Amino acid sequence: MPVVLDSRKSGFPVRFREFLEERRGFAVGVDDQVAAIIEDVRLRGDDALIELTRKHDRFEATPESIQMNGAEISEVAATVPPGQRSALSAAAERIAAYHKRQIPEDVHWVDEAGAALGWRWTALASVGLYAPGGSASYPSSVLMNAIPAKLAGVDAIAIAAPTPDGKISPLLALAAELSDVQRIYRVGGAQAIAALALGTNTVDRVDKITGPGNAYVTAAKRQLFGTVGIDMIAGPSEVVVIADDNANPTWIAADLLAQAEHDRDAQAVLLTTCSEIADTVEREVKRQLTLLSRASIAAESWNRHGAIMFVRDINEAAELSDRIAPEHLQLCVSDPGVLAEKVRHAGAIFLGEWSPEVIGDYVAGPNHVLPTSGAARFSSGLSVLDFMKRTSMVELSREAFGKIGPPAETLALAEGLSGHGAAVRCRLERWRNAH
Repeated sequence: MPVVLDSRKSGFPVRFREFLEERRGFAVGVDDQVAAIIEDVRLRGDDALIELTRKHDRFEATPESIQMNGAEISEVAATVPPGQRSALSAAAERIAAYHKRQIPEDVHWVDEAGAALGWRWTALASVGLYAPGGSASYPSSVLMNAIPAKLAGVDAIAIAAPTPDGKISPLLALAAELSDVQRIYRVGGAQAIAALALGTNTVDRVDKITGPGNAYVTAAKRQLFGTVGIDMIAGPSEVVVIADDNANPTWIAADLLAQAEHDRDAQAVLLTTCSEIADTVEREVKRQLTLLSRASIAAESWNRHGAIMFVRDINEAAELSDRIAPEHLQLCVSDPGVLAEKVRHAGAIFLGEWSPEVIGDYVAGPNHVLPTSGAARFSSGLSVLDFMKRTSMVELSREAFGKIGPPAETLALAEGLSGHGAAVRCRLERWRNAH
């Protein structure tokens, strides 16, 4: 059964803290296994990939068949039915339109000392995009990763995706085609992350890896960070729904289950001011569970990680939501705009009953790769900026150096760095002689 808490009861602060700690402490003991996989790929390269792909995906890969090129991708993509093709194309267009607005501009100015300063943005040279393909395939995740990378101007983009029994999802192939990605590596799991980070004879090493995955993928990204850049350390997906007495309990139940069916470790939480809403939602969840194709997954998620919390008022709901810092936050209240202003920490906020989180998964436009497990307190969702880097620009004239050089020398000497001071002083002496 889901956790049921009431903020009006004396034991609530302790129970709520335990609820948070349980979630943020979530971990699967896979680090040793992942470390062994990484080392195997480091030492044996393609041979390790082939062996692990045979074991986990029942696919007899070869160095030649690990990589799919653009022509092969298009051949598989052509089998997608017209209705699904149209829907995925519409999603791609909306995602591209939203992310185009994120492309930053270079900035340059001359300050009062005469120093020419600024920054410029440049795209990463290469990225690897991980696309899950285990219990479910997510072509929408390909779009969410590949389109911002393309808009950023990344030169080399490759997708790594597990292909159980050697079969790749046609929708995933279509998502790659719509994103103009010409290369898919048919490997998954920690071994795919290791191959992208370290390189093999077949898999080119990349500068950054993005995209969601299971506990093994996440552990591999964490262990290889520094060798390669990563987007974030993502945990299980989650949603918090805040509802007042005007909310539709049937819709809320559907929204909670939509999150729960992601996987057994997903989390769905309801914060409400209305006991009647809470009771009806709980009954509706039980009823709607019987209608889901992934009912066993959703039921386990809801019973192990779900929660219903009664709160005194909407302000308290916002405060508790900030402490959770959820990946997704739905505001099913009469004035969602006002409530949204009270929220500081959330990966994405969905305002009003006609803005379900599910729309954000596919066609709203903003990225659905978002911080989880409380990381929304200090990080943001994936964007074009994740595929770019900012370089500072400094150009000093003789006159500008003469103005700001002296304090630099003073600070260098104060830090005990005489070499730093000398590098400034030799120029200051030339400047002083000229004046």
